[in-house]
Amino acid sequence: MTAQGPRQIDCFKAYDVRGRLGMELDEDVAYRIGRAFAQAQGARDVVVGRDSRDSSPALAAALIRGLTDGGADVRDLGLAGTEEMYFATARSGADGGIEVTASHNPIDYNGMKLVGAGARPLDPATEFADLAALAQSGDFAPADRQGTTRDFGQARADYARALVDFIDVTVLRPMVVLVNAGNGTAGPTFDAIAAELDRRGAPLRFIRIHHDPDGSFPVGIPNPLLPENQPMTADAVREHGADLGVAWDGDFDRCFFFDETGRFIPGEYIVGLLAAAFLEKSPGEKIVHDPRVVLNTRDVIAAAGGRAVQARTGHAFVKKAMREAGAIYGGEMSAHHYFRDFAFADSGMIPWLLVVELLSRKGVALSQLLSERMRAFPSSGEINFRLDDPQAAMARVIDHFAPDALRRDDTDGTSLEFAGWRFNLRSSNTEPVVRLNVESVGDAALVRDRAAEIGAMLRNG
Repeated sequence: MTAQGPRQIDCFKAYDVRGRLGMELDEDVAYRIGRAFAQAQGARDVVVGRDSRDSSPALAAALIRGLTDGGADVRDLGLAGTEEMYFATARSGADGGIEVTASHNPIDYNGMKLVGAGARPLDPATEFADLAALAQSGDFAPADRQGTTRDFGQARADYARALVDFIDVTVLRPMVVLVNAGNGTAGPTFDAIAAELDRRGAPLRFIRIHHDPDGSFPVGIPNPLLPENQPMTADAVREHGADLGVAWDGDFDRCFFFDETGRFIPGEYIVGLLAAAFLEKSPGEKIVHDPRVVLNTRDVIAAAGGRAVQARTGHAFVKKAMREAGAIYGGEMSAHHYFRDFAFADSGMIPWLLVVELLSRKGVALSQLLSERMRAFPSSGEINFRLDDPQAAMARVIDHFAPDALRRDDTDGTSLEFAGWRFNLRSSNTEPVVRLNVESVGDAALVRDRAAEIGAMLRNG
């Protein structure tokens, strides 16, 4: 065993790294992860990026020391989003990539997202588990060489060109787009994409708010999924008369949309919108979706002549399903969107480009594209319940409703489907929380009533 010796490391989650600074994650742990990644993956060429948190530069430096001491050469992106790491890993032919990020977690957290060659997620049960065990033990084999580090910031220009290639710039109409980076990592990367759009003559005008990276997060942790964080974007859309608003989380692998009225658009409707857009161009393709909210997505895919493929929630599972099916696009209601032509990886920048192109082709407002779908398939949004005994609470609900269900699906938690409505109930892997989603075919009152009924059963027994 090496001099590092055994140490309890508690920041390894289901398929990524997240932990509280100074308690679960520090520079020593980051170094161990780097050494373990180089050894367990046999990696000689690794891409590293980091988000805008104040703790990220020191953690990234320690990670890089671990990688180079383990014999790997490092391509250092510096400040970059997770999807830039994915792109650079796949495009360069590197053996793997790591992004230092805590995304939307509290300010006293940080973490890492790790992928293998081709930006392929590490298998949670084997590769990721082996890496975690090696980092835990500190039993690192001597490296046969000392790795090197070089700046790889030039990858951003290639990335910006590749993203703009996803759309036909010649069809774009004049449009005002409000963007809110939330002082996360998105700002500089967005600017590179906007510059590439301008170079190609795109008639778009952008209004930027909270654009500069700032690890103190003066307007709060960038997480537009939280209702309390949405008014800052919604109000700015209305103030500036924008055609749409876009907001990102901390490492911008998720993007969130607001229509021209400032209305927040839940992620499941964007999944349906993008699925339809892809199927219009490529009929018959497969689309992957998660099991939480599915009625609108299924309906859109069927109407457009596509094939729906369901996958368990989480990027490792969606990407695996997409690769196995050869799916052109995959989407989750949590605003993760995945693309076959982007190494099957998720991107928070490609979706808004596609939406701007779609609005230009259709010649209509975003509200017009989505209002009918939202009325046709209303949903509750994800409702979280913090409970003393989540499993017992879930069992009460399932035992009550299951006998009358037309269909049961245990892909991720439990989904029960009835005539005209369905719900999905799942527990968190990391905290005593149960997550509920209810949806229906055209009956918003039914959604409200069933959500209230199930919520009461969860809380009160």
